[in-house]
Amino acid sequence: MASEVKCKSGNYTYLYESISYRNEDGQPRNRREIIGRIDPVTGAKVYKPGYIKRMIERGTPVKISDALAVYSADDIKNSSVKEYGLTFLLRILSERSGLAAALAVASPKYCKQIYAVASHMVACGDPFMYCQEWLSDVDSIEDVGDLSSKKISEILKDISFAERETFYREWCKTRSESEYLALDITSVSSYSELIDDVEWGYNRDNEDLAQINLCMLMGETSRLPIYQTEYSGSLKDVTTLATTMAKFDAIAGEKPILTVMDKGFSSIKNINALLSEDKKFIIALPFSLAFAKSQVVIERKDIDTLKNAIVLGGDSLRAVTKTRFWNPEHEVFTHIFYNPVKAATSREKIYAMVAEMRRKAFLDPEKYTDNAEFAKYMIIRKSSASGYTVNIREKAVGDEFKHSGWLVIISNHIEDAEETLRIYRSKDVVEKGFLRLKNSLDLGRLRVHGDEAMQNKIFIGFIALVLLAQIHNTMLDKNLYKKHTMKQLMRTLSKHRVQEINGTRILYAATKQQNDIYTAFGVKTVL
Repeated sequence: MASEVKCKSGNYTYLYESISYRNEDGQPRNRREIIGRIDPVTGAKVYKPGYIKRMIERGTPVKISDALAVYSADDIKNSSVKEYGLTFLLRILSERSGLAAALAVASPKYCKQIYAVASHMVACGDPFMYCQEWLSDVDSIEDVGDLSSKKISEILKDISFAERETFYREWCKTRSESEYLALDITSVSSYSELIDDVEWGYNRDNEDLAQINLCMLMGETSRLPIYQTEYSGSLKDVTTLATTMAKFDAIAGEKPILTVMDKGFSSIKNINALLSEDKKFIIALPFSLAFAKSQVVIERKDIDTLKNAIVLGGDSLRAVTKTRFWNPEHEVFTHIFYNPVKAATSREKIYAMVAEMRRKAFLDPEKYTDNAEFAKYMIIRKSSASGYTVNIREKAVGDEFKHSGWLVIISNHIEDAEETLRIYRSKDVVEKGFLRLKNSLDLGRLRVHGDEAMQNKIFIGFIALVLLAQIHNTMLDKNLYKKHTMKQLMRTLSKHRVQEINGTRILYAATKQQNDIYTAFGVKTVL
């Protein structure tokens, strides 16, 4: 075993490498070799060039300025310097989470290329056409050969449906059985007329474009994407639930599914199916359902009392839980919530709007006689005696805020109202996932032509989203957002570089900021 020791002689302190060994008789001995000295002015260690070279060959951290001193000017001139920190972290995250292993099982042929393109999406958010240029500037990604725009297009056409489904099955094995899965859907716009599923429908980004619908399941505890599937752009959320659950059942195997859904998936047919198949769920009900309306009617008079008060996320709410028959065969825990502040705010907003409309109608009634928006809340009639009369439709105004501040959630699994609402609110992990997918990963538009290319671009986007979500989770858990945005953190890591000279890789010293980030992620920089 070798260790470094200091030994003072005269005015200088010398550095020795002490190597422990046993002699022929088995007795412990030490052999020392001088390797440098302490600078008497700065106090810094100054090593001999030969020892520096040995340190580099052993992979021992060494100052870059010292390392370069042992090479010739021509060596340094022909060396390469690449970005190291971010791609190193992504590699660690992919291995630690099981993502790399799942990819290797699913697509032995293209796993390295899929990972490289996904890493490019995370690091840059640029179109695929710039991936090859980016790869030439970074370290810690295995050599994947040609990844030009043309080659990526070929790969997007070649990855099979079976490979994608195998990946989801392998990835699903890593999830916790006890965590709820939040289910949601978004639209992704496209100009292409060559993709079968690109159709006109309800566009959630309010764009005047055809689209596909992308449905995703995310773990509420892990805050990681678990599964995704795409549908025709013309389908409504409510019609996709049965298919999504059937697909995920096949992927998940025997692992239980505990699903959280918003009102868009709620219908009598869907809930009957979930109950009959004994699927554990939490789902919010729209007030278009008579069941939800009736709960408000029953509880309206008595819910606003201190005994029903709960505080969650800074909100003061009232909550009541009742066991109700959803249908003749099945009972559900019915959680009714009332937010008096939200209800009052909504009422005042509507009152103010209608009062302003009434003022305008009095000033110029003829102008608004045929206005549909005004007609919804008031009656403007011409009168022979006084010219015009303006009367408010009190019932129409009341109907606008009749359910403001109210929320009805049912579950066949969770009995406690506060716990139910906490779980339901946590489903915003999917919405945030969609935002990252569109805004950070260049998937706001489908710049591809053909069904396979579309499906595989979204698939690679899913891989990138898993990596991005892991960074986000650690930043959240370790309070890194107080010091960095995610983009700033990734840029800081990208500045940590590695240099290669004559086949020897030399890692630059990490800054304090970079070391703090590595520590937060629980990783150590190694070559």
